[in-house]
Amino acid sequence: MSLSEISNEYGIAKSTINGWIKDVKEIKIDENEVMTLKEVKALKREMAKIKEENEILKKAMAIFATRN
Repeated sequence: MSLSEISNEYGIAKSTINGWIKDVKEIKIDENEVMTLKEVKALKREMAKIKEENEILKKAMAIFATRN
């Protein structure tokens, strides 16, 4: 079944279907590991959150260090 047929049958835009395909397409990370774009995006979001938390902790440590 072609992309156009699927789009017409289910009433979903081709761009939406292409986005879904892109999200689940495997990306080779190294010799033994593959990930989907969706997984890579999730890891990037998690890394950004952890970096932000780390910066908050650094600032808190600096505040508490100056109080002693």
